[in-house]
This record gives sequence, C-alpha cells and structure tokens, in this order.
Amino acid sequence: MPPTSNPTLRQRRFGAELRKLRERAGLTATGAAALLGVNQARVSMIETGRTPISADKLRAMAHAYDCSDESLVESLAAMTGRRTRGWWEEYRDHVPVALVDLAELEHHATGLRVALTINIPALLQTADHARALFRGVVPPMRQYEIEHRLTHRMKRQAILHRDDPPPYRAIIHEAALRMGFGGPEVTRGQLEHLAETSELPHVDVRIVPFGTDSFPTTGQSFDYLEGPVPQLDTVQLDSCHGACEFLDAEAQLAKYRAVLDHLESCALTQPQSRDFLHRMAQDI
Repeated sequence: MPPTSNPTLRQRRFGAELRKLRERAGLTATGAAALLGVNQARVSMIETGRTPISADKLRAMAHAYDCSDESLVESLAAMTGRRTRGWWEEYRDHVPVALVDLAELEHHATGLRVALTINIPALLQTADHARALFRGVVPPMRQYEIEHRLTHRMKRQAILHRDDPPPYRAIIHEAALRMGFGGPEVTRGQLEHLAETSELPHVDVRIVPFGTDSFPTTGQSFDYLEGPVPQLDTVQLDSCHGACEFLDAEAQLAKYRAVLDHLESCALTQPQSRDFLHRMAQDI
C-alpha cells in the first residue's frame, strides 16, 4: 500500500501501538527490521502511521514481537489498511484537523463517556445552542466558519441515532445548564432536548447539582472514547477554538477513568437528572 504524508490520528495511534509492542519485546527499530526482513525506514514509516499494512502483516509483526494478547492483536488488525473515507473527510479543509480526527474516533468508539462543567456535551447540543456558542467565541468567526462548525457538529451526533449506537454516558454540572447561551428560549429548548435524548436506551445523562460535596475536576471538559480493548481507549481534552488534545498513555487513561467513576458517584440518578432538567426548563 502506498504511504501517506498526512496520517490521521487513528493511523498514528495504530503505529504508536505497534511501537509499544516492539519496545515491550526489547527490540530496536533496526532489530525489528532485521527480524521482519524489511529496512529500518519501513519500520519507522509503519510506526508513524504513514505506511498502511494489511491485517496479515500486522499479525506477523505481533507474532515477531511475542505479543500473546489476541484481543489486542485482533483489535489492531481491524485498524489496518487505508483510512476510512467517512463523512468527516469533507470537512478537512474547513474545521480544525483535530475535530476531523475526533469525529473519526467517535465513529469507531465502542462507548463514550463525557464530563463537562461549563458547556453542554457537543453530541447533545441543539443547533440553536451550538450556533450561539460559535457566535460568542473570541476572536469572532466569520459566518461561513460558523456554518461549517455547526454542520460538522450536527453530523457527529448521528452516531447516537444509527442502528448500532455506542453506549453514551454524560456527566454535566448544573453550571453548564445555567449558562444561558442564546437566551431563555434557546436554553429552554436545550434543556428539553437533553431530557428527551436521555430517554434513548443507550444514552445516560447525569447531572451534578450545585452543593455537591466532592467534585474532582479542574473544570476542563473531556471525552473518554472507549476502544475495542482498554489499551486502545483515548481521552480528548477540550481547548479554545476547537483544538483538542488527545491522551492515550496508560496512566492518563487510568486517571480519567477514576475521575469519571467518582463523578458518576456524585451525580443524580438518571430519573432524578431527567426530572431536574424538566423542572429547570419549566422555570425559565
């Protein structure tokens, strides 16, 4: 397969996981190349995600690296080949590349968990709420930039309504519900949308109300995207203007799993959260 000069985050992650397998086997890139019968440059291209490989080649490399974790090997095998030309590719020149990578990760995720303090989760936002958010950024976006961001965000939400949706759990602090983006009518519609979406069998929305004794977070929103095996999970941290930071070190994944578990223990139950949303919408 021909190399690519701009691998996606998913392709880079695949290569990084192969590098981890090689390093765990105590092999240098030169040693691995000799073992595999290729040159060192090819090993480097594979490990940076620039050269796609077949599933059979992946299994041969894992065998050479003495990897006995069949679940991990088969999960990596499913990531081989050329990248998926999903709907997100049409946005590559119109939104930050990290948002394109995020949409691809969400498409392949086996489960999604999110925690937010100030904002409503992107996959649960109404179009009016999202447009109000984009209109309020500093420096301001041009109208065509707002529309690109908006349609990209709305298309991301399709994963919650497809035939095989991933389980989705959102923990939202009450502060996010009271920000009032777009005014009372938009806010009311957003709250009602949250309550309605939480009725879906695979969607679990939990609210952390003001006054909760323990709230272990820095205030930064994050998404936890579950892979087919825990080693392939990813944490996405939000920053300004749609930029994202992606984490996948084992210690980082363990940290954010623990934070999510703690936050869920602080939150209202699903029925309580739904009632909370309905009451807030009625009071606006």
